[in-house]
Amino acid sequence: MCKVEEFEELRPLLFSIAYRILGSVAEAEDAVQETWLRFDGSATRPASTKAFLSATVTRIAIDVLRSARARREEYVGPWFPEPLLSDPYEDPARSVELADSVSMAALLLLERLSPLERAVFVLREVFGFGFGEVAAAVGRSEAACRQLLVRARRHMEAGRPRFAADRQERQELASRFFEALKDGDVGGLQHLLAADAQLVGDGGGKAPQLARAVAGAENVARLLGSVFPPMARVGVTIEPQEVNGQPGAIFRDRDGKVLNTLVLDVLDGQIQTIRSVINPDKLGHVGPVADAWAVDREVRQARRQSNRPG
Repeated sequence: MCKVEEFEELRPLLFSIAYRILGSVAEAEDAVQETWLRFDGSATRPASTKAFLSATVTRIAIDVLRSARARREEYVGPWFPEPLLSDPYEDPARSVELADSVSMAALLLLERLSPLERAVFVLREVFGFGFGEVAAAVGRSEAACRQLLVRARRHMEAGRPRFAADRQERQELASRFFEALKDGDVGGLQHLLAADAQLVGDGGGKAPQLARAVAGAENVARLLGSVFPPMARVGVTIEPQEVNGQPGAIFRDRDGKVLNTLVLDVLDGQIQTIRSVINPDKLGHVGPVADAWAVDREVRQARRQSNRPG
């Protein structure tokens, strides 16, 4: 098998490793491309191409994450990972770990770890690499990697959400949620939300976003019930779509351009957290991006018109 074929066969795995370390589709794709350049430029063939490429993309991702952390500290408002519509890597033997590790909630927990802890956790817990392979990838001893994993597990277990295991149940609940949202049914929305539900948005200062998280089922339902009907009047549509392995949707403007994504965290049969990503810099891989400011102006005008007497 030639180098290109070997690399392309492993590309889904490399992207999936990089995305979980970085939380960014664009940065993960760049890390995979840099991995190819290093592989293609190598004069010798490694004993294990998978081990070599996995180690290379991991080291690149760790370096990128270290520099990204400073930028994220200056980020305007809440920072969320870039939405992932489908994970290219599949492994039936590790399907549960793969699905759990790509959720927004899990990726935000990974943000609490150091870059080395995060890489060790991803390689070992998510992808099942042996400690020898993990050690070679991160440039630490096996003993040090075991210690890093213990610390990472402790952080992850302390905050790990327990999502509803029944995929069909989640999807049915999400379907009811989006129907209620389209209808502006505040009571219907509130019924589907946990008492302490939260609505949080990531606009990065580059799109209209919530000034702060909205908390409480009644507050979240009232806000959502008042927002979507005028959005629908200016041509915004909801496209149900799995986002980061969880029920969600893509919102599009009248021209079909991506306005934002929404993802629902479901716990004990209720929606616990609703996360919206509207920062245009994080949506380009989903499709052509809408002008959120222009849509916001239209929505405000539609609301004013609907409030006029007579």
